[in-house]
Amino acid sequence: MPKFLIERHIVGVEKWGPDQLKAIARKSNGVLRDMGPSIQWINSYVVVDRIFCIYIAEEEALIRQHARLGGFPCNNVTRIDGDLDPTMADT
Repeated sequence: MPKFLIERHIVGVEKWGPDQLKAIARKSNGVLRDMGPSIQWINSYVVVDRIFCIYIAEEEALIRQHARLGGFPCNNVTRIDGDLDPTMADT
C-alpha cells in the first residue's frame, strides 16, 4: 500500500501533556479500527504547532476520511514515493 505524510496544524500541540496525546491516539485508533485494514497509522512526530504523521493507505481519500471522522485537522497530505536512510550509503 502507498505511504503518506500527513501534516496536521494544531496550535500549541507541543505543550500537550501525555494524557492529551494519549486521548488523541485513542481516538485515532478507534476510527482506524472502524475503517478496517485499508489504512494504518505508522508513527507521528510532534513539533511546534504541528503533528506530522506517517500512514499507509490504499488511497489518499482514506487519509482525509480518517481525519474527518476523528475530528483531526488534515492540512497537507503527501504521497511518499520512496525511502532514504543512512544505510543506503553503505551498499
